Amino acid sequence: MPGEDFFIVLVIGMATVAMALVAVVQKNLIRAVIAFAVSSVCLAILFFLLASPYAAVLELVVGGGLVAVLFLVALILAGGEEEKVRA
Repeated sequence: MPGEDFFIVLVIGMATVAMALVAVVQKNLIRAVIAFAVSSVCLAILFFLLASPYAAVLELVVGGGLVAVLFLVALILAGGEEEKVRA
């Protein structure tokens, strides 16, 4: 019978995959960036639970912080989102 640690890792792993899917499917770019950041934070928690603190800190800093902030800055500098895309 698996222990409660297994279920914690399973739930956080499923949350990671779910937020990554939301980031890919989401049409609103701001929400997609936020879902990507949450997915990265969940992945960092998984690394920490699997006894890899250096990988967890690196993922949290680079994936959750740096990349998400760069995406948001790029969206802001590009003029944000438009309601309709012209074909």
